[in-house]
Amino acid sequence: MTVFKKFNKVAEITLLFWLMKIVATTLGETLGDFLSMTLNLGYLTGLVITAGFFLVVLMIQLYSHKYIPVYYWLVIIATTTLGTEVSDFMDRSLHLGYTVGSIILFAGLILVLFIWFKKFGTLAVFPIEDKSKETFYWIAILFSNSLGTAFGDFLTDSLGLSYLIGAFVTAGIILIVFLLHQFTRVNPIVLFWVAFIFTRPFGATFGDFLTKPLAKGGLDLGTLNASIVSLAIISILIYISHRESVKMRQSENETE
Repeated sequence: MTVFKKFNKVAEITLLFWLMKIVATTLGETLGDFLSMTLNLGYLTGLVITAGFFLVVLMIQLYSHKYIPVYYWLVIIATTTLGTEVSDFMDRSLHLGYTVGSIILFAGLILVLFIWFKKFGTLAVFPIEDKSKETFYWIAILFSNSLGTAFGDFLTDSLGLSYLIGAFVTAGIILIVFLLHQFTRVNPIVLFWVAFIFTRPFGATFGDFLTKPLAKGGLDLGTLNASIVSLAIISILIYISHRESVKMRQSENETE
């Protein structure tokens, strides 16, 4: 009987991971706004398009046999873009507002994490080899990215903070999480999910800072230009991640 070895399917949590996550969230924010606002497709159409893209790249990722950086990060980008559309649809089409939208998305995330923990006894995010666990992983990421978008908009639209100040607020929270990780014994899994949630509003508010008019505290680059810049940066980072992944597999093979 042949026993097939299972391989890890997700990215390791390193400094490169967090840099890529922030750039991916910025791209998701600007690309989502490009579809719904710049192209004037509307929030519902943008939601349908991004949901379709998410499902396609998710299926590719789920049925791959090992961690492939381009597949993994395409799904991350898809969740950030879809998260933008979900948040905007809840606020501007359903008229729930960012406060209510954030509460609903937070409740959804907690529910997913609770079911995940009850089923597997852990919320560890690396390594992940089981397809069922990976499915929970991606659902949690989608909720967290949607929540991050709504919370970022809550800071700027509901609390009236400028985009740059909003970015500083979320960056401050991320810094606190980093310090807790370095100097305390707070559960690292809890810190990961807090950091993952708040890197989304950081990327979202930074995306707004790049695209919004000067009168609103932005740089007025436009959604297309900002998306192109973010796409170029994430492409370089994906290439670096791919090179590191190949070197790691070669090292593992030599060890065996």
